Amino acid sequence: MPRQIVEVETKTFIRFWLVILGFGLVGFLLISAAEALALIAVAALLAIAIRPLALNVNNLIGQKTKKSNLASVLAYLIVLLAIVAVLAVVGPVIISEFSKFVTNFPAMVENADLSGLNGLGKTFGIESLSTEIVRSIEDLSKNLLSSLGTGVVSGISTVSTLLGKAAVVLIMTLFFLLDGPGIVNTLWTKIGARESLKDAENVKDPEVKAVTEGRVIVTKMSHVVSTFVSHQVVIALADGCATAISVFIISMIFGVEARLAIPAGLITMTFYLIPMFGQVIGATLVTLILLFTSPLMAITWLAFYIVYGFIEVNIFAPKIQGNALKLRPIIILIAITIGTYMFGLFGAIIAIPIAGCIKVLVEELPNLRRIRS
Repeated sequence: MPRQIVEVETKTFIRFWLVILGFGLVGFLLISAAEALALIAVAALLAIAIRPLALNVNNLIGQKTKKSNLASVLAYLIVLLAIVAVLAVVGPVIISEFSKFVTNFPAMVENADLSGLNGLGKTFGIESLSTEIVRSIEDLSKNLLSSLGTGVVSGISTVSTLLGKAAVVLIMTLFFLLDGPGIVNTLWTKIGARESLKDAENVKDPEVKAVTEGRVIVTKMSHVVSTFVSHQVVIALADGCATAISVFIISMIFGVEARLAIPAGLITMTFYLIPMFGQVIGATLVTLILLFTSPLMAITWLAFYIVYGFIEVNIFAPKIQGNALKLRPIIILIAITIGTYMFGLFGAIIAIPIAGCIKVLVEELPNLRRIRS
């Protein structure tokens, strides 16, 4: 078979490799800036989520314009103070209960009757097995306390890094709240987008219709995020109230101080905001904290919470959420898995809203094709 020679102009050859090089450079820059882009995305999503609260605050204070910066700042401060309050209440309680348990556990074991184990110990050549167990637990307790202190010291750099990233996200969120709507509206106006497709029906320019459809898609995505967050917050509040009330009642039944009721409610409320896995994590933490105080109390509360959680997930939550996003469970699971693997805890939180936004884009594809044709 004769060999064929394809001649390519030098300009075409250079342009081809420049395009390849350009794509490679863009990909490298995106990978290098992945962490920064993730922080920006989180801040933008938080701003979108807080925006409905800002509008409600704006209505409460009676502002005439929906773009009131005062309402945005007040809504932002409400959310920020809520986060600080949760951390201020929950953090010390967890550390205090864990330290108290580690400190008192050796005495609990020592006071327990372990003499029956001595006969078993003599079988293996141990004269007093109960004494050895108590001594080992005391050493373990001391090591845990010292490790806790060492871990706090060694983790200062990690904590400072996380705090720095959190500060960046919070600052960007505030600026997105204040300037985001104005910038977005100005951008859509500059490129000729109308507010709705009906406004663009009589326009002959196909580009105007295309950018108007883009504006509609972005608006629907924003609505998906705000709807998901608002519904999730309502259910989380209900979950936290149920936990606090149940812990208070159970504490009264077992004659234990009810000081853990509010921290327990805040824990389940906060972790419920993490889709799918958050409820399990919150229930586990509360059970462990109650276990340090009273094992029987912890088991009783866990039994109650399992029943309540079943009712909440199957009856209460669907009615409040109203299947707003209409995503199948397998899609939600895939989204959370990918989000968690890529961005950790933040990824798990923003995974479902992003999946809802992708669903909006898929649903609007027919309109995009119709406009192009």
